[in-house]
Amino acid sequence: MLGEYNANPTLAVSDLGRAREFYEGVLGFTPQEEEMPDGVIYGAGTNQFLVYPSAYAGTNKATAVSFQVPSAAFDAEVDALRAKGVVFQTFEMEEITWDDGVATWGDASSQYGPMRSVWFEDPDGNILNVETHEGS
Repeated sequence: MLGEYNANPTLAVSDLGRAREFYEGVLGFTPQEEEMPDGVIYGAGTNQFLVYPSAYAGTNKATAVSFQVPSAAFDAEVDALRAKGVVFQTFEMEEITWDDGVATWGDASSQYGPMRSVWFEDPDGNILNVETHEGS
């Protein structure tokens, strides 16, 4: 069944040039292939994701992509995003505590330890997440 195959996130954008400036210039991704007429494929760890033009860009109000970062690298990644002008979102949710846009939840008794995350939007409103498990 489908669980045997790789899944690649796809992010709709209204302006591919503007999206490339964000994903390459701000977030530091490199295209995996020459530009395709229907979008750009970026590598992320051992996975890939597609950024493509669509009239429905930014209509998803849930997290579209999560990047798993080792706990030792999390603060540096957050600092690098801030330095590039990325603004983190906060929201109300039980069990989450916030500190300067960084969410923390869970406890040391769980398998992965407490989790820390930030959420932010790309220029089209796609919601991206960077997270770590303190035990990772």
